Amino acid sequence: MTPVNPPLHNGVMTLLLTLDDGSVQRALTDAVDLAREAAVEEAGPEQVGAHTGVHFEDAVSASHLFEAAVPGYRGWHWSVTVATAGPDLPVTVSEVVLTPGPDALVAPKWVPWERRVRPGDLGVGDIFPTDAEDPRLVPGYLQSDDPAVEEVAHEAGLGRVRVLSRYGRLEAASRWRSGEFGPRSDMARSAPASCGTCGFYLPLAGSLRAAFGVCGNEIAPADGHVVNVEYGCGAHSEIEVETTSSVPVAELVYDDSLLDMEPLREQ
Repeated sequence: MTPVNPPLHNGVMTLLLTLDDGSVQRALTDAVDLAREAAVEEAGPEQVGAHTGVHFEDAVSASHLFEAAVPGYRGWHWSVTVATAGPDLPVTVSEVVLTPGPDALVAPKWVPWERRVRPGDLGVGDIFPTDAEDPRLVPGYLQSDDPAVEEVAHEAGLGRVRVLSRYGRLEAASRWRSGEFGPRSDMARSAPASCGTCGFYLPLAGSLRAAFGVCGNEIAPADGHVVNVEYGCGAHSEIEVETTSSVPVAELVYDDSLLDMEPLREQ
């Protein structure tokens, strides 16, 4: 018998023993009836079904699984953990809990409320505060590249309190480019020309000017929206539609050969 590092079991230090004959593992595996009694005592006989398996938690404890016939808990199991301090020592019950199986219906992973709000969720009267450490925003005085301007603006409190950081601008640009009014949309792929050459295209200012603008055409589907310079639609300002008939028409021919005919002579 070789002692190994002792873990904590219910707050008590227990000495683990590694046995060549596996007597501890067999004792834990055979404790099905003991585990069932504990499950029945916890839930009642009508809610404890067939034994479905056992798995070892460590060298001196194992959990037996029983089908749970609990209304509303389809696919769940009663898990009864049994343990022993060593060979020839009694096996005891540590805990009885209801655990989900692989096909059980469980609640979705917890998501903090500030991360649950999706685009379009904000309604009239709703308030959504911005985190003070939001990486998309930086102090407004950092918008200038001149340290002297930054220092004066910071002291005087001029301008907006915060503006978009480089990270915030890149995030917005990525979202807009891959969105409905980006170059990969179905509308853009079927357009005869891009927004960058359209007279209704109003470029943004600053670092986003080269790639984005606002559509000013009331007929266009993107009117009033930020569009990528490579986006396009069928309302481009330079589109010319040919007004001639698409049906071929033969040229009008005058046959004046009858004018040269001699008059009939009287018989």
